[in-house]
Amino acid sequence: MAYQTIDYRLEDGIAVVTLNRPEVMNALTQQMRAEITDAVRTGGGEARVVVLTGAGRAFCSGQDLGDGGSAASMDLERGLRDEYAPMIRAITNCPVPVISAVNGAAAGAGANLALAADVVIAAESAYFMQAFSKIGLIPDAGGTYVLPRLAGQARAMGMSLFADKIDAKKAEAWGLIWEAVADDDFADTWMARARHLAEGPTVAYSHIKQALQASGDNDLEAQLSLEAKLQGKCGKTRDFQEGVVAFLDKRPATYEGR
Repeated sequence: MAYQTIDYRLEDGIAVVTLNRPEVMNALTQQMRAEITDAVRTGGGEARVVVLTGAGRAFCSGQDLGDGGSAASMDLERGLRDEYAPMIRAITNCPVPVISAVNGAAAGAGANLALAADVVIAAESAYFMQAFSKIGLIPDAGGTYVLPRLAGQARAMGMSLFADKIDAKKAEAWGLIWEAVADDDFADTWMARARHLAEGPTVAYSHIKQALQASGDNDLEAQLSLEAKLQGKCGKTRDFQEGVVAFLDKRPATYEGR
């Protein structure tokens, strides 16, 4: 796919997907959703980590309300089912870790796009906002699923009803994101995190994602069984062998991702 609303670059095992409509704070259009979905899937096939970030002063301001006609003519159910859901699934099902590097405002579906990633790193000046109730809607793009799991029911309800801005430091304290970073250090930090994952045991990372995503629906016995199955697969990788030898040799491991 030739991208027009995003930038995609691959370097040293890191696929960086940059939302690139800065003049409208990277608001999501139908085309942009398709391009993000394609880029994440592409990155999952050729990189060892995928990074989502935004150009300009925002990460993503959510749905472009000028895309798709008037409010009366918008088919929101179809758009969520056919466009948003595949985009969120591409992130959660990606076989390699996905980092959201939130450089600025993340509002509405843009906030939930960011929160769908495995790790969220935000600049301290960034914020997260469930803006939906301001226009008579409910949180979507996976928001009603992820918010209570990350922040708890009370905070998820308050964020959804009041549509307050949650700054990055508060989001970190609430457990919504992994870390909030000083703006001056932001770019270096997320790139260092991406390099760490790109140089790590990729198969193990994939199975970590699978195990943690399953834990919310499994009872203890099912989760113990899944752990044993996935650990058995990890134990057959070259990276596990290298990790053990490196540990015994007291040297850094050199992982191949297989």
